[in-house]
Amino acid sequence: MDLGDALEWLDNHQNLERMLADQHNSIPDPARMRRLVDVLGDPQNAFPVIHLTGTNGKTSTARALTQLLMAKGLSVGTFTSPHLERINERISANGVPISDEDLADALTGVAAVEPLVGARPTWFELLTAAALRWFADVPIDVAVIEVGLGGRWDATNVVDGVVSVVTNIGLDHIEFLGPTRADIAREKAGIVRKSSTLVLGEADVELYPIFAAEHSETLWWTGRDYAVEGNELAVGGRLLDLRTPGAMYHEVFLPLHGRHQATNFADALVAAEAFFGAPIEPDLVAAAAATVRSPGRLEVVGRQPLVVLDGAKNVEGARAAAAALAEEFGEVRSRILVVGMLRGKDAGEMLAALDAQDARLVVACPAPSPRTQPTEAIVAAASRFGCETLEATSVPAAIDLALRAAEPEDLVLVTGSLYVVGAARAWLSGSSR
Repeated sequence: MDLGDALEWLDNHQNLERMLADQHNSIPDPARMRRLVDVLGDPQNAFPVIHLTGTNGKTSTARALTQLLMAKGLSVGTFTSPHLERINERISANGVPISDEDLADALTGVAAVEPLVGARPTWFELLTAAALRWFADVPIDVAVIEVGLGGRWDATNVVDGVVSVVTNIGLDHIEFLGPTRADIAREKAGIVRKSSTLVLGEADVELYPIFAAEHSETLWWTGRDYAVEGNELAVGGRLLDLRTPGAMYHEVFLPLHGRHQATNFADALVAAEAFFGAPIEPDLVAAAAATVRSPGRLEVVGRQPLVVLDGAKNVEGARAAAAALAEEFGEVRSRILVVGMLRGKDAGEMLAALDAQDARLVVACPAPSPRTQPTEAIVAAASRFGCETLEATSVPAAIDLALRAAEPEDLVLVTGSLYVVGAARAWLSGSSR
């Protein structure tokens, strides 16, 4: 199959990312996924894996971890989700997305064995299998694998991570994982193996016993075994002092916006130390940090007016974005929000977390997903904050309205969903025009 045929075949399978929230029966079946990799020859056993889960920060942590492993001379495969513009972004080797030809080949190989599985795999299971198969063929020295949803029942949990990373626990996907943070923690703790090192970035002492009960060989806990000791605003990013189980790293420049990105980098650094069993040379840490990029996460894509994209998809992410804007871009005259989100999110809570009461204008748009929240719900919520509101029929139309209304000193924040941010990124770069 060429890539077009391969993607058409893939899209004919159930896609959990597009399922309605009330379809509880769509949780992945680990037995089905294990059968799928079995008929592929267990490609997940061809390389060691660092496995990541958490509510927020997974992709940024995975990207940072990839750069740290590469700085030590390793060839690194990385699997993340979702993508912003092209599906190829989800599967990469040494930071370079898989080519169209290789993606088509990997999917064709999975399609050939699908009849042997005995059950119909989901879209994400098939893509995960294709990634694992490609990593085994490239080959790579280590894979950084991001969970798609939860952990215990996720398709990626066929891997046995030598290091497990949990970034944090928040209230997201509660229809599948909740309803409480403890419930969500138990699901995410399911990726931990007894032979692994667990890097636990969730600081809540009430959740700690849930992870300790998995009896990993080693447990490194944020605040106890490692910490961000310094996190200062710098031109174009943050200047960090980091304490890890093995070392202190001083004045590490990270070219990402947002205080929370320091925590993500710390999780990645500790995971890299756990993988190597030793601290990493400070010059290599500095070199790796300087190359970290996280598209769609407080990404500046325009100036005069300042245009920032942030894929905040839940209240915790929205609060982090608002705090970063206040600290790093507080000099702007006024703020315009372009917001689209999926159903299941409370528009009022999201807008409150984004400090909508301080916004001059809120432009509501549909997320390019069958699960989009109606724009009327966003407008109604924004009106309760006293905001001027506009409705648009698409993300590009919303950005156009926002830019027409903006003054050169204003800030335009596009947020609410990675689907919205991906569409905005594509349109602003000209690829959708």
